[in-house]
Amino acid sequence: MIEVRLHGRGGQGAVTSAELIAVAAINQGKYAQAFPSFGPERRGAPVQAFVRVSEHPIRTREKIYFPDVVLVLDPSLPSIVKVTSGLKEDGWVILNSHKSEKELREMLGWQGKMAVVDATKIALEELGLPITNTTMLGAFLAATGLVDQGYLEEALEERFGRLAEKNKKALARAIKEIKIYQ
Repeated sequence: MIEVRLHGRGGQGAVTSAELIAVAAINQGKYAQAFPSFGPERRGAPVQAFVRVSEHPIRTREKIYFPDVVLVLDPSLPSIVKVTSGLKEDGWVILNSHKSEKELREMLGWQGKMAVVDATKIALEELGLPITNTTMLGAFLAATGLVDQGYLEEALEERFGRLAEKNKKALARAIKEIKIYQ
């Protein structure tokens, strides 16, 4: 089972991203669950969402404390939230950032696998809004290969209808522009 923790801000689409990963995995014939973790936070407050994907039925329903992957939608979050907390030693941290590898590693205190894309820039150029969720899904696909791109694009079409094309372009750009450090 692969466990993913998403960090975002209210209104950025972290919960939607978790749901889209789960839908893509299920449509691909895997087992998956997605769930948010937030209280009375307002738009802009830090939020978390979680996804589990497995080849076998998933029985656990608890929060994910030791993720295999951490996906960070907002570039300001690593300076206020320890996004790598509990991340498995061989796990991935996937970040929305324009910073260098050196700057990010120093800020995070993380020497493991890392993938970085300037999702805010891509979202602004492709969507006209700084909503990075579908762009970061492209980074997630490129780094992990956990679900197939075709299934994720189908999930985007189901969720966004006529807006899916712009989101698919943002996703594809992230796949092309991602920087992977291992």
